[in-house]
Amino acid sequence: MSDTAASANLTDEVTIPVRWNDVDRFGHINNITYIEYTQEARIAFSQKNFGAGRGLPVFVRHIEADYLRPVMPDTTEVRVRTEVVSVGNTSFTTRQDIIDRHGSVCCSVTSVLVVVDTATATPRAITQRELGILTRSGGGDTE
Repeated sequence: MSDTAASANLTDEVTIPVRWNDVDRFGHINNITYIEYTQEARIAFSQKNFGAGRGLPVFVRHIEADYLRPVMPDTTEVRVRTEVVSVGNTSFTTRQDIIDRHGSVCCSVTSVLVVVDTATATPRAITQRELGILTRSGGGDTE
C-alpha cells in the first residue's frame, strides 16, 4: 500500500447465522464461507457508518485469511468483529475476527480496501469526512 498510514480504530461487530449450505460434510464451516462472512460484515459496517443503502464504495485490493481453528457444529451463529487498523490516502485496512459460540477467534481476515469513484470505477482520495469516520472509535453515527 503506497498510501501514508494513519492510526485508526473504528470497530464494529455483527452476528451472522450459520446457514445449512455453509457447512461441509464433516460438519465444519467451509473455508470460503469465512470470507463470505467477512464480506457480509463489511457491507453492514459500511452501511452503518456511511449510510444505509449507499455505504462507502470500495474494491478489495488484497485479502488474507488466517484459519486458526474450525467453527464446530455446535455454533449456530458467528460474530464478526471488524476493526479499521490503518487508513491511507485512497485505501484502508480492516482486520476481521470470526468468533464462535465459545468466544474463540476461529479466523482472522485482513483486507485492503480501495475507495473508488463509482462513475469511473477508479481509486479516489478518502475525503476528510470519511477519514473522520474511519479513524474514530465506537462508530455507528452517520450524517
